[in-house]
Amino acid sequence: MAESLKCIIIDDEPPAIKVLKTFVGKMKNIELLTSTTDALEGLDLIKKHNPDLVFLDIQMPDLTGIQLSKMIGDSTNIIFTTAYTQFAIEGFQVNAVDYLLKPIAFPRFIEAVEKVKKKFSSEIITEIIQSDDYFFVKTDGKNRFQKVKLDEILFAESIKNYVVIHTKNEQLVTYNTLKKIQQSLPEDQFIKIHKSYIVALNKIKKTDTSEVWIDGKNLPLGDTYRAEFFKEINTKKL
Repeated sequence: MAESLKCIIIDDEPPAIKVLKTFVGKMKNIELLTSTTDALEGLDLIKKHNPDLVFLDIQMPDLTGIQLSKMIGDSTNIIFTTAYTQFAIEGFQVNAVDYLLKPIAFPRFIEAVEKVKKKFSSEIITEIIQSDDYFFVKTDGKNRFQKVKLDEILFAESIKNYVVIHTKNEQLVTYNTLKKIQQSLPEDQFIKIHKSYIVALNKIKKTDTSEVWIDGKNLPLGDTYRAEFFKEINTKKL
């Protein structure tokens, strides 16, 4: 993998963070963006930095690692860290890549990180070919690429390992991640409103505190994204 995995550490125990920082520092192709002992702050940091990987403690005050993981969506890989083996099954039920039992041994840490790297390298996610006002995405298994004009996009929807790009006239299905699609969209024109949805700001017809209407469809407005969404639309006076 050419680029480094970008990671965040969230653990309410500073000694545990220190251990993980030391381990990250010993490995190539993994970069620590930041760390925190506060789960709620961790949620904000994930939204801000959009990391590839989060080392997430399960037992934390205010918000458990399991609860937090359900709020951040599927595009961020999670490796749970905990001192309690009984949480392993629950951790894997929310699609964690791995589960590290404290005290964490370095060889076991390497094994977990390698699982994430392998996951990245095995995904057949096609690089998006883009220009200022359009991009191309692969839409089937025959190396066929479809041109998508930015001004025609209504919203993008994540469904398991696929993203459906909705335009006025068609729906394009691509084997990709919502994170990858978001990176190809201008930040001043598109915004994430839910772990599974990105919308075009100028295509919004109306909204309330729980839904956004676009082209006759009502899309969910997630709790995690509500404040940033209303901040943005107030700025643009939509």
